[in-house]
Amino acid sequence: MKEKVVAIFDIGKTNKKIILFNEDFKVVSETEQKFALIKDDDGFECDDIELIERWIKETITGLVHSEKYDLKSVNFTTYGATLVYLDEKGKRLTPVYNYLKPIDDRIPENLYKRHGGRDEFCRRTASPALGMLNSGIQPLWLKAEKPDVFSKIKYILHFPQYLSYILTGKIYSEHTSIGCHTALWDFDNMAYHPWVKMNGLNLPEPVPVNTLNEINIEGKKIQVGIGIHDSSSSLAPYFAGSNGKFLLLSTGTWCINMNPFNSEKLTAEQLDKDCLCYMSITRQPVKSSRLFLGHLHEIAIEQLAEHFNKPEDYYKKVKADKQLSAQLKTKFAEKKVFFQTTPYSRDLKDYIDLYVFNNFEEAYHQLMNELCDLTIESVNLVLPADDDIANIYITGGFSKNEIFLNLIKEAYPSKLVYTSEIANATALGAALVIEGSQPSLNLGLARC
Repeated sequence: MKEKVVAIFDIGKTNKKIILFNEDFKVVSETEQKFALIKDDDGFECDDIELIERWIKETITGLVHSEKYDLKSVNFTTYGATLVYLDEKGKRLTPVYNYLKPIDDRIPENLYKRHGGRDEFCRRTASPALGMLNSGIQPLWLKAEKPDVFSKIKYILHFPQYLSYILTGKIYSEHTSIGCHTALWDFDNMAYHPWVKMNGLNLPEPVPVNTLNEINIEGKKIQVGIGIHDSSSSLAPYFAGSNGKFLLLSTGTWCINMNPFNSEKLTAEQLDKDCLCYMSITRQPVKSSRLFLGHLHEIAIEQLAEHFNKPEDYYKKVKADKQLSAQLKTKFAEKKVFFQTTPYSRDLKDYIDLYVFNNFEEAYHQLMNELCDLTIESVNLVLPADDDIANIYITGGFSKNEIFLNLIKEAYPSKLVYTSEIANATALGAALVIEGSQPSLNLGLARC
């Protein structure tokens, strides 16, 4: 008998995956693809959308004819800040432009000037000024740089909804894709910002993220979701499996701190300190902050390894020493060794004096002290005045760093700190939202 499965296309910037979950939400198959980047019509690198489209359609057809799996439903979770433009016949007009593509600063600045100034506009849309990373700026760029193409646009879709569209032919928008630093959503009024209509952008009114459409492929009926933004998708398993309110620290190259239970509106000051809002699957703002944690760690480790003549992965062998951490906090209470001392600076010093340390272990503990101070500053930005968060969940690379875990635990003695390991959490979230059931999930929690 064939095993019933949900298929999730998890589309990242580097890796593209197709993951199959059974009815108990266990992974039964995972296949990863890497597609070479191509150049857009301006010569800037971008994803090969034609190749992705073909891969999705061929994969679905293969699953329909599978002798092992009975395909019930399909959904998509992708990176954000990416739009697709369709003409009146529903045909894609452009490549999928890379959100790192540089643009003329005057394009967003003109928008800010017309709508209360940069600080007020960014506060109201919960979107730090990030150029093309604010996906709403992208059609304005297209209008300015390629007016002939812009004039042909009938519909604008975010990337997850476009991938759903290639199977269903249905035009949709949903809150998680609109609410991720797009500069499109007015968080004061929970609607599109007035500038969207004023500029003639044809964006669909958002529908619930669990919306489904039935399609028929070679006689097989399949339910297709409308897609979900990856950051919001990664939160979904915790809504389903957590007891009590939680804060999620997703660590890696970036440390993204997400608080789904902070209803306070973003301030201009918080935006300046790299805060933003995502939108949860329940259409609530998720106040978030970011720190380039893994990147800063990597740069500093290179210097430590060179200075102490150690392999670059030597830090993984350093045992956590709480007493040493405390001694170093006292010794360097009045100055930092690694980072600039100006408030909320995240910049490493141009010259780091490593001769103040006797060995690599001392230096690494001090680096982690300072990195955790920055992390705590970042986390505190998303904790409300009446903070009642009970649990902190730490995922990703630093969930395996005992020094990091000890310091976070010390900083929040009234909270329970856990590491959490969920394989393919983002894809799991995309499966949960379309299946509608509330399974008993194992969040892979370990108390610190």
